[in-house]
Amino acid sequence: MSITSLAFLTPGNFADDDPYTGLEETLQLFEYGERLGYDGAWIRQRHLEHGVGSAAVFLAAAGQRTQRVELGTAVIPIGYESPFRLAEDLALADVLSRGRLQVGFSTGMPHAELLGDLVYDGDWRAFDLSYGRVARVVDNLRGDYLGGPDTVIESPGNTQRPRLQPHNPALVNRIWYGGGSLRSARWAGESGLNLLSRNIVTGENTDDFTTAQSNLLAEYRRVRSTARVALGRVVVPFDSADRATRARYRTYADSRHARTLGPQGPRRTLFAPDVVGTAEQILEQLAADPVVSAVSELRLELPYEFRREEYEQILHDVLHLVVPELGWRPAQLEAAR
Repeated sequence: MSITSLAFLTPGNFADDDPYTGLEETLQLFEYGERLGYDGAWIRQRHLEHGVGSAAVFLAAAGQRTQRVELGTAVIPIGYESPFRLAEDLALADVLSRGRLQVGFSTGMPHAELLGDLVYDGDWRAFDLSYGRVARVVDNLRGDYLGGPDTVIESPGNTQRPRLQPHNPALVNRIWYGGGSLRSARWAGESGLNLLSRNIVTGENTDDFTTAQSNLLAEYRRVRSTARVALGRVVVPFDSADRATRARYRTYADSRHARTLGPQGPRRTLFAPDVVGTAEQILEQLAADPVVSAVSELRLELPYEFRREEYEQILHDVLHLVVPELGWRPAQLEAAR
């Protein structure tokens, strides 16, 4: 299968003493990716880190700086969110972007011991912070009316039936789940969500990353065969980088190699190796990856703590030297055919 949709995911780095510059550069990266011809630009949501703590706010800004590119978040940890208030924020950002949001969720609460008591009144450990909370956000985005058929609310200038506002019924079809286990992939399919599968999966009955991820995709498609599936890979080409930058890229990949040698931790987490080298070497590695050939949407996961010019070089080289060999063509060229 050839790649028909190409996106990138950026961590949204910024300096502790100058957050504006980093966030502005990330917005500029979204603009740059759109100019190059990428189909999607995605942001990570991160709490207590030098990254975007509210993807909805960031994507609302990105929507005003871009015109065509899909705007995604991978992923929003649902444990910190109010299902109705988050749905309001996402709906508003989607309308402002003219229907370009792609919203990814995960379960859990990173840094829970530090943040749990700041987010919730009461014992948050007893709350449902898993699939049910994601389902509540999705239900709210459907925009069903609240109360009975005669329930109305009065506001200056009008009387109306209450429901989530603004309401865009199409957004509910652009919800994704970041699934790393067979159970999560099955739940995403049964819930009608699209699937994000990246370079981290749970090793279930295997120590091999490729086997585990192939099983995960098969389980999802067994339940939902025609939905969108996006595959994430860290791809870092050398071709137009200078010697010092190439060395930096290699050092980065080497520092993460040990984790790919076997299952990590009690959950048996498996990691895919970063795909680093010249375009020719990258294409050889991707051709040997059976999961890449099984999907049509590829999302480049940009490394943490790189500089803006390095991100731009990676995006440029991947788009011009790598993905054309995988069958990808810019959307505007495809539309003209």
